[in-house]
Amino acid sequence: MNQLVSVPSQTSERSSVFSLEGHVAVVAGGARGLGFAIAGGLTDFGATVIIASRNEETLAYATEMIEAKVGKISYKTCNVALEEDVAALENHVAARFGGADILINNAGINPNYTRAEKTTLKEWQDVVAVNLTGVFLGCRIFGQRILEKGAGSIVNISSVAGHVGLPRTAAYCAAKGGVEIMSKSLAIEWAARGVRVNCIAPGYFETDLTAGLRDNASLSENMLSQPPPRGGFGRPRELIGAAVFLASPASAYVTGQTILVDGGWTAQ
Repeated sequence: MNQLVSVPSQTSERSSVFSLEGHVAVVAGGARGLGFAIAGGLTDFGATVIIASRNEETLAYATEMIEAKVGKISYKTCNVALEEDVAALENHVAARFGGADILINNAGINPNYTRAEKTTLKEWQDVVAVNLTGVFLGCRIFGQRILEKGAGSIVNISSVAGHVGLPRTAAYCAAKGGVEIMSKSLAIEWAARGVRVNCIAPGYFETDLTAGLRDNASLSENMLSQPPPRGGFGRPRELIGAAVFLASPASAYVTGQTILVDGGWTAQ
């Protein structure tokens, strides 16, 4: 016999499952593009947010833009590929805010559009260092304190490139595929200790990362020649809902999963 589940009758009660009031979130790669949109979205739902990236000028500008709207945001420079930088960021957040309980690993690069046989070892290592090792360092270093708290959410930003092969991006595909399976491993390992680990896999969005693709008419047309259910490039704000869901109590029973936000691109 099916049991009925009680549903909150008040709108405020229903919406409270998405509330991030009292939570501290770190968004690595939060100064531009998808990270900037996510950071703003988290503050909209009440979180105190710290954004991090390598460029202090860009960080300061992003912080000013979000502060003008909702506040509750600060920044610290960090190169996610450097263990000492990630440790310094975590120590800063712990000293000022008591530690994070939400971590968004969004920092990523994809500077090369090169055939695999022409990809240098340095190019490979640079991409893997930021897109995979940087995510591992964030999970490991921030994860220790989140595990001590016994509750928290880690959201790793993957890509459709972690699900399907794309030409001339072997290093990027390998790194994003690594993020996907690493997140599943961490989810299994940390579930019993109250820490959830999930991924968001964006498709092609209007960000700095895709500027070269969008500016090249031939490449852009080829990329979008087989339109998904909703064609065109996504807008960064269209990723906010997935990020807030995975960061909030609304997804309390969700871990080890990936939400593909790609307009149906991988559904073909």
